[in-house]
Amino acid sequence: MPRPQRSEPLRDLPVDGPKRVLLAAPRGYCAGVDRAVVAVEKALDRFGAPVYVRKQIVHNIHVVTELEAKGAIFVDEVDEVPEGAHVVFSAHGVSPAVVDAASARGLNAIDATCPLVTKVHREAVRFARDDYEILLIGHEGHEEVEGTAGEAPGHVTIVNSPDEADTVQVKDPSKVVWLSQTTLSVDETMETVNRLRARFPELHNPPSDDICYATQNRQVAIKKVAAQADLVIVVGSANSSNSVRLVEVALEHGAKAAYRVDYAEEVKQEWLDGVGTVGVTSGASVPEVLVQEVLAQLSVAGYKDVEQVRTAEEDLMFSLPKELRQDAAGQRDARALGGRTTAGEA
Repeated sequence: MPRPQRSEPLRDLPVDGPKRVLLAAPRGYCAGVDRAVVAVEKALDRFGAPVYVRKQIVHNIHVVTELEAKGAIFVDEVDEVPEGAHVVFSAHGVSPAVVDAASARGLNAIDATCPLVTKVHREAVRFARDDYEILLIGHEGHEEVEGTAGEAPGHVTIVNSPDEADTVQVKDPSKVVWLSQTTLSVDETMETVNRLRARFPELHNPPSDDICYATQNRQVAIKKVAAQADLVIVVGSANSSNSVRLVEVALEHGAKAAYRVDYAEEVKQEWLDGVGTVGVTSGASVPEVLVQEVLAQLSVAGYKDVEQVRTAEEDLMFSLPKELRQDAAGQRDARALGGRTTAGEA
């Protein structure tokens, strides 16, 4: 998808009162996304182009486009990858069937699955081994949900929404557990769980939260911003579950309007009509440069006063996949812990 072009600059039109931006923090890259993106970059450095990636490495069109320019080739399935080539599994995870298919083709697979997604996979395997029925709260068709369900075939039923919780059927209400996709709305997920528990009082919980820290932190931050905002702009791609959820959460918690954009050029003049306070945030797969470009566009429209609203600190980093922790000479690589952090810094 080509980057959109703005036909004319935004205008600084008068509004009642001062103009300001409330910039949510944390925002942007999480540790799992950072690890996955750096994994592709390092694979290209180490093995040379092309390096193949099954599905989008993370759900952000800008990131994918930049990696393509460096020599990454994105495919839907491993049977599109030449035998013996290097293939990276995306941050969303894959099922054992995909791992087996890559092995059968003699591919050099590098698993960039977010460790927090891997945790959910292990939970699914464990509960299936103990013959539990797993109610997986998530969006059917999403790569993460497909990967988790594939860990426990025959044991997983996907629950897409709170309303589906009212109709889902189980074989044995005494042996049922819920797990979830890591990027959902916390509030909606708990509504789904409560409605499931009303029907199945013996419903078991996962050992720890499945919704990842980054998703939760970004939702908490935008709730605080939304309560004060006339407009919220979420930077993130349409297929990014956590970005789409941020728009929903903003509207549910006081924002008068909320929109998602991939690029600053998509911010529309009419969104700013009568708007004094603009909230800005970004999904967990969004590089900070895209947020700064939105702030620059808003500055042109008179929103020069930027206040950061921080609700949590994040300093988590994940080790790179084992194949990438050493350089070609066998020395531990300086970026073995992923590389960038500082996601959500002004």
